[in-house]
Amino acid sequence: MWRNPSHPDRPLHAIVQPPGPALFTAIRDALSGDGPAVLPLSPGRPEPALAALRPTHLDGAPLDGGAGVPDDVAVVIATSGSTGAPKGVLLSATALRASAAASLRRVEASKGERWLCCLPVSHISGLQVLVRALLSGSEPIIHPAFDPAAVLGSGAHHVSLVPTQLHRLVEAEADLSVFRTILLGGAPARPALLERARDLGARVVTTYGMSETSGGCVYDGQPLSGVDVKIGADGLIRIAGPVLFAGYRPAADAADTTEAAEAGPFDGDWFVTSDLGELSGGRLRVLGRADDVVITGGEKVVATAVADVVAAHPEVADVAVIGVPDPEWGEVVTAVIVPANPDTPLTLPQLRAYCRDRLPPHAAPRGLRLVTGLPLLPNGKTDLVRLRAGT
Repeated sequence: MWRNPSHPDRPLHAIVQPPGPALFTAIRDALSGDGPAVLPLSPGRPEPALAALRPTHLDGAPLDGGAGVPDDVAVVIATSGSTGAPKGVLLSATALRASAAASLRRVEASKGERWLCCLPVSHISGLQVLVRALLSGSEPIIHPAFDPAAVLGSGAHHVSLVPTQLHRLVEAEADLSVFRTILLGGAPARPALLERARDLGARVVTTYGMSETSGGCVYDGQPLSGVDVKIGADGLIRIAGPVLFAGYRPAADAADTTEAAEAGPFDGDWFVTSDLGELSGGRLRVLGRADDVVITGGEKVVATAVADVVAAHPEVADVAVIGVPDPEWGEVVTAVIVPANPDTPLTLPQLRAYCRDRLPPHAAPRGLRLVTGLPLLPNGKTDLVRLRAGT
């Protein structure tokens, strides 16, 4: 056992290595209490997270200046840090197990059925695949990277994917009935992609959640068992239940690095997300992030709602919508499009004509940028920071 009665803080071990049996064992021991807390990091560029989150050990070796975590913390997940220094989301074994157990019940997964992990374990979506395997009493199948042929031949019963990965399987016209369940999260899924996947035999379950909720906590618009969802007066989605995180890792320059975790954005017992949503008949519809709202000519435009409309155009393979600063409009709604046929790309007049009967006039894109592919973050989400920077 790791516990030291004279030092109540739990050691925090950063693990910077490709996913595999050693990492799975470390996470299992962290959840059972037989090992230190774990901070899984991608081998690609771990330095910012190491500096900001100050683990006590790196791949088993002690580090100077490290600090432990509260006793009940089992895992620390580093946020992407796309807008600044990474933050550490503190997750207890209780929260992680509650999430995994509710997930297994919802998809009706049986004991012994195997889960495929082909997502980064440094992100909550990949980590939770391992927790589900633990609760299922099975060894996870772990792939160091996403390879469509390897995924299809894995023999797994269940898999978690992001839309980009599912898109590649659909483009290959793969037999997706080989999986009992495909959990799909990390980014909004286009209706056309879901339709094509289901035509190929996929049982797709769309998920909504984040690191602070131990991963997906709303499946196909309905909260998991024990999870409550409501919409505040500000339009933001609020979540309550046993899956919530314990707080954030204190900043590296805090006066006392062993102090209690920084509180997250809570409204009483409710975690306040950064996402806009609406509830209808108990089903949640996510409208988009509050910081993805484009204000153009004094009107508010939800970028993801525009992207959903544009994505349905037959000449559009992929799209993201951003606001571009403009002296007249404040921001101009701009569609960044991957053409379905690069030889005959969509023009701005064609795009605006298509949107005329589908969107309010102020929401129709006034700008168009053609690209060969959208930049992605490691977790599969579109890198909006790079798009707004024009890189």
